[in-house]
Amino acid sequence: MYYAPYLALKYLRYYLTSSNGKGHGTHSPFIFDFITKVLNDNSPYKEYKQAEGLRKRLLSDSRMFIVEDFGAGSAVLKEQERSIKSIARNAAKSKKYGQLLFRIVKYYQPATILELGTSLGITTTYLSLANPASKIVTMEGAKEIAAIAKLNFRQLDISNIELVEGNFDNTLPDVLKGTNTVDFAFIDGNHRRIPTENYFQMLLPHLHNDSILVFDDIHWSKGMEQAWETIKNSPDVRCTIDLFFIGIVVFRKEFREKQHFSIRF
Repeated sequence: MYYAPYLALKYLRYYLTSSNGKGHGTHSPFIFDFITKVLNDNSPYKEYKQAEGLRKRLLSDSRMFIVEDFGAGSAVLKEQERSIKSIARNAAKSKKYGQLLFRIVKYYQPATILELGTSLGITTTYLSLANPASKIVTMEGAKEIAAIAKLNFRQLDISNIELVEGNFDNTLPDVLKGTNTVDFAFIDGNHRRIPTENYFQMLLPHLHNDSILVFDDIHWSKGMEQAWETIKNSPDVRCTIDLFFIGIVVFRKEFREKQHFSIRF
């Protein structure tokens, strides 16, 4: 695992070597649209307030409970007994990336969405609000956290989310058996090389030309970087976008040769 100083050095290298995120000189129509209409979309969507309202409420919730963690855990939270506000502060995806995921779903309008790693449901809320007509299956290993997320969805009156509890290794195969295609998936759980690669392989038969995968924390550890390289080298992958804290995977046949982009965000 990388410690903060090393991660900071890696981020500096990414920042200095990545493209400026303006779209200038980009020959791919898909990448140009992604940069100009998704990445740099600064519209003040009203749904942002709803999702961030949930975050604000959770950040003030001091209730404590025991958490069963099936993955690599948190880089910050090590104790099994945690408060809701500490999870909201340290484990939930940030406002910046939650809103980016919202824009990706809003722009591409995937009908079937899969999320590995519900946490308290903040990111799930962003995904749901971006396309209320979609069907979302979100998966959470820790039943205590899943219970809080379910309550949050009920309080927000969100009805297009199905939450599946349990270890992904056991639950994902059954979820995929009942799913013909996955249009969009956000993989934010476990954070170890072999499980991440396994989840990717399990998803592959359910993907199509327009599917988009987003992997969280691709530079979080050496193992996650190795998993990211494995995914990039898959024959099925046509294009990847490295935003440092997340990696985006595209399968569009319009990319006749593999293309890998590192874009400043």
